[in-house]
Amino acid sequence: MQIEADPRLAAAAGGAARYFADAAGLEGAAMTDWQAAIVAACKEAFQHLTREHAQLKVTLTRLTDRLEVALSRENDTTQAGAEAGKSAVLEGVDRVQFETQGGVAVTRPTKYITSTAPRR
Repeated sequence: MQIEADPRLAAAAGGAARYFADAAGLEGAAMTDWQAAIVAACKEAFQHLTREHAQLKVTLTRLTDRLEVALSRENDTTQAGAEAGKSAVLEGVDRVQFETQGGVAVTRPTKYITSTAPRR
């Protein structure tokens, strides 16, 4: 999905992340913390959007062992741009990757799913 810098849209991305977490079998605080981390990461990324590139691309992926959310911003090729999400509070996230890919800065929070989590 592509969203503009609006806290309500960050909340929508967090809600989608929560849905993925629930479907993966996460419960309670793990699910709530994951949702809050995605909202915080979106809000942090919003600060780096420009008038020319005013949208944040949010891609949610569920893999067999983890959940990933890629937050991509165009026209940000600096190392600082790739690491912009580092200042966001991301409790409930197991790993955060920062990279640039052809003029796009990507922040990728990851939550690992335990092998005992039920699959739906």
